[in-house]
Amino acid sequence: MAWVDLRSDTVTQPTAAMRAAMVEAAVGDDVYGEDPTVNALQQRLADDLGFEAGLFVPTGTQSNLIGLMAHCERGDEYIVGADAHTYRWEGGGAAVLGSIQPQPIPQDADGTLPLEKVAAAIKPIDPHFPRTKILALENTWWGRALPLDYLAAARAFTRERGLGLHLDGARLFNAAVACGVPAREITQHFDSVSVCLSKGLGAPVGSVLVGSASLIEKARRWRKVAGGGWRQAGLLAAACTYALNHHIDRLADDHARAARLAEGLAAIPNVKLLGQHTNMVYVDVPVEQLRDLDVHLRARDIRIGIGYTPTLRLVTHLDVDDEGVARTVTAFEAFFAA
Repeated sequence: MAWVDLRSDTVTQPTAAMRAAMVEAAVGDDVYGEDPTVNALQQRLADDLGFEAGLFVPTGTQSNLIGLMAHCERGDEYIVGADAHTYRWEGGGAAVLGSIQPQPIPQDADGTLPLEKVAAAIKPIDPHFPRTKILALENTWWGRALPLDYLAAARAFTRERGLGLHLDGARLFNAAVACGVPAREITQHFDSVSVCLSKGLGAPVGSVLVGSASLIEKARRWRKVAGGGWRQAGLLAAACTYALNHHIDRLADDHARAARLAEGLAAIPNVKLLGQHTNMVYVDVPVEQLRDLDVHLRARDIRIGIGYTPTLRLVTHLDVDDEGVARTVTAFEAFFAA
């Protein structure tokens, strides 16, 4: 049997058609700005999302990092969710490499940062304090699509306070599909957006940072400083373009399969469903059974992310089909019936 891998939507394999697009891609040296496939991808996403320019980079972590560095100077500060990816899961890069201080704010259950708490965290103009320059949001957050009215309120708030607004849009298109709107309806509120193409969209690697022409020019320099200058990257850009052309609408299938997976797991004793949001399912299981559950699932060619807490995240994607969902539910049933 083929593996059912629910650890993340980063584990997808490029499809045969995507591989063919990569083979046929026209390429050039991107450090010189001469790769036509990279240039087309950058401009296509900028146009689609309502920005002047884009920059193709290897990872979402680098995209967020150079975006923050393009907005800020040494000693500046960005306000961010306490459970946001840019704060918790990107190695502290903004602080380590950008000398940008994070000011974390606890998120509400829907992933929003209460604007009154953001307001309270903004520092006075005083040499004793870092300069608060930007608010960073994440969409989706733990699978949750941020409410559209909140995004509009955050935009109005940051304009009033003179702050920039950055979006970690690693799963931007999942949010757009869940909200039933074009992605531009989300990104219109932001000064910069990092879009990951190697998660639900299924490209093998790559993210694009979009923003104003001047911001992207700054980010291009920081990309080089961070070791992100690459050469004939059109091979990878072609995979990303294929993903944009063919894999956005089908994200709804991932969401539907996640809902069916959640329904099946919720009916099993000792499995507590915490929630299902877009392509992510969260459950709690008895912590003392984690290791045995992992062995049981792997024996049935199923992988899930098991750590040291009772909360498990299961993520659907284009390589998880209906049979894989059913097999996973059956395997959980068998384990907890033993």
